Amino acid sequence: MSVLDDIIVGVREDLATRRISLSELQEKIDSAPSVRAASAALSSAGMQVIAEVKRSSPSKGALASIANPAALAKSYQDAGAAVVSVLTEKRRFGGSLEDLDLVRSAITIPILRKDFMVDDYQFFEARAHGADLVLLIVAALSQSQLRDFASLTHELGMQALVEVHTLDELERALEISPAIVGVNSRDLKTLDVHRGVFQALIPQIPKNVIKVAESGISTSEDAEFASQCGADAILVGEALVRSGDDIALTMRTLLGRG
Repeated sequence: MSVLDDIIVGVREDLATRRISLSELQEKIDSAPSVRAASAALSSAGMQVIAEVKRSSPSKGALASIANPAALAKSYQDAGAAVVSVLTEKRRFGGSLEDLDLVRSAITIPILRKDFMVDDYQFFEARAHGADLVLLIVAALSQSQLRDFASLTHELGMQALVEVHTLDELERALEISPAIVGVNSRDLKTLDVHRGVFQALIPQIPKNVIKVAESGISTSEDAEFASQCGADAILVGEALVRSGDDIALTMRTLLGRG
């Protein structure tokens, strides 16, 4: 079993323990904050940053305790992040929907619910907790699931960050005409990082699609490489959560702004 397969087993088990009725969930959706346009935020001039609230990862283990995710997210917003990504997967990433709620109450920019979305229920759940953007990992989904989940995302008013790791996955992603494609340099089946994936895949994405470089970005050289490959935005977690009180400086340094 690959790392990705193992994570998904845990996601399904945890989901089964927290399900509520769709009618209860719909009530929460009806009172949720209005959707904020992630694509507009990521389309602004210059390299944009999706800053991540991330306590741990399967590849690096514990990264930061993050006792106050709302304060961290507010720091990201103040430092110029375009979108805040909140990990909600519990077992490997130490996240929760409570983190999503706290972050949504603290900031005005779009929020990505970053999780392994493998069940219709999770999309209703994401909107009920104020998510504007959800992650669709092509490697984790069949083509029919990818198509159906993208449609459900749009029906709920949200947008999808469609994540790919290979050319085959990119071709599958483009079949659903995505607005935002993320190229992840980390293979979720092995956890290895290959920065050359940016160079191989980002130039193959149509010009009208927002391109996000994900994983392995911790220095200004990494960010510049992603930019040279054609990325419009970078998703950064570890470098920011480990920067302590120097988030604004870390952000400026990553973007080569002093």
